[in-house]
Amino acid sequence: MYLTQGLHRALQCRPDRIATICGDRRHTYRQYVDRVARLAGALRELGMAAGDRIGMLALNSDRYLEFFYGTWWGGGAVNPINIRWSPAEIAYSLDDCDTRILLVDEQFKGVAAELRGRSKALRTLIYTGDGATPEGMLNYEELLGKATPAVDADRGGTDLAAVMYTGGTTGFPKGVMLSHANLVSNSLALVAANITHADGMALLIAPMFHVAVGALMHGHVMIGGTCVIAPMFTPIAAMQAIQQHRITHMLLVPTMVQLTVDHPDAGKYDLSSVSMLIYGGSVINDAVLRRALKTFPNAGFYQAYGMTELAPCATYLRPEDHIGKAELLRSAGRASLATQVRVVDEQDVEVPRGTVGEVAVRGPTVMLGYWNKPVETAKAVRDGWMHTGDGGYMDEDGYLYIVDRMKDMIVSGGENVYSAEVENALARHACVAANAVIGIPSEQWGEAVHAVVVFKPGASASAEELSAHCHALIAGYKCPRSFEFRDALPMTGAGKIQKTELRKPHWEGRQRSVN
Repeated sequence: MYLTQGLHRALQCRPDRIATICGDRRHTYRQYVDRVARLAGALRELGMAAGDRIGMLALNSDRYLEFFYGTWWGGGAVNPINIRWSPAEIAYSLDDCDTRILLVDEQFKGVAAELRGRSKALRTLIYTGDGATPEGMLNYEELLGKATPAVDADRGGTDLAAVMYTGGTTGFPKGVMLSHANLVSNSLALVAANITHADGMALLIAPMFHVAVGALMHGHVMIGGTCVIAPMFTPIAAMQAIQQHRITHMLLVPTMVQLTVDHPDAGKYDLSSVSMLIYGGSVINDAVLRRALKTFPNAGFYQAYGMTELAPCATYLRPEDHIGKAELLRSAGRASLATQVRVVDEQDVEVPRGTVGEVAVRGPTVMLGYWNKPVETAKAVRDGWMHTGDGGYMDEDGYLYIVDRMKDMIVSGGENVYSAEVENALARHACVAANAVIGIPSEQWGEAVHAVVVFKPGASASAEELSAHCHALIAGYKCPRSFEFRDALPMTGAGKIQKTELRKPHWEGRQRSVN
């Protein structure tokens, strides 16, 4: 299994099919594969060897898609960088996995200049924008124009394909190592589930650095479909693209779905072409789903549950499940064709149906491990089973229900936020003696980051001050949206903070302790 396989097939079977549409730029598969091969040649000339990590910090574009496949064609591995991260977080990820070449667009050329001083690994910056090339950077189109198209390196199977960073329980991001086989297996499962289609028009409007969008993207490339790429999500941009290009497939997080269907101009656009709308990150609100079914009258809704470590899908809730039994909407669906899912106790023994335990997943999509973190890898993957840290149960029909999180993580707007990262940032404020970060229910975001803070004797700070302090250290989506000030935090006899007590008043009366 190798990720460039779909390009070879498309070049052979449908070379004149449009591969990418991005603004005014269109490329057939014949043109696209030539550009991919040229980028691979250019990266090799810049020193990329087999398995070397290549990064990209940019908004969505056709060049972002070329970055993925050009790196793989040349034998490297991608490090797609979260555009919401602070420069300190980005520099950490570059240095952690020794990413020496970084592609940046117009939006992030200023950040890239700052990264030169922060990152020890970074050597080469490639500018992918359409403006004037900043000093000290190489121009993307000039590199492609001068490069000799490379022969596909044919790396595949367990060869490293990507290092994708996710939050860390220790306060530092973890690099999830995904192989070609991991990502191809996930894509094949999508194809088998009819989530992608060879004649489909897939809209890539959620951030392309995210593994979930990668699932739709790679699935469509694998079967020679067309990818329509928008720089970033707004409801209007999504609806305009759907109407203009007759989009058939798209992936959004529930927050994006809600913003789109509730937009005052939603009725002005023809959205009837959408036949498949995939969402993930959290379940969808019943009322929002009803509105979405009216807004997208011909769309089947597919919920995908998973995590970066699973490349990323573990289970699917199919379109027919969304219009069947109402209780199924609280479910994460059933195992994909590439996974085996079970719920286990503390001894890793499967528990009876209906009993809450930890969700564990096995199959060809399970990651290779965490970059340079063998201890954390051994804790997460045991006997081939990825232990998700999610608490849930399975019913008699094999539907999985997530009810709690065993790991200290919040999912807000489809993004994972590890409490430890936020707590570490807050602890660096001169006035903070102790703090605890929890997730609380949010209609808009699913869960919102909430901080409970204890000040040092005689010290104090406003919520606005603490928020600004956090924004200087970590990504905006990780920063608390609300604060609570106490004289002390509830503690166990062993001296640990009782987060269950802090969470209880916020989740009282709900069927789940997570959204």
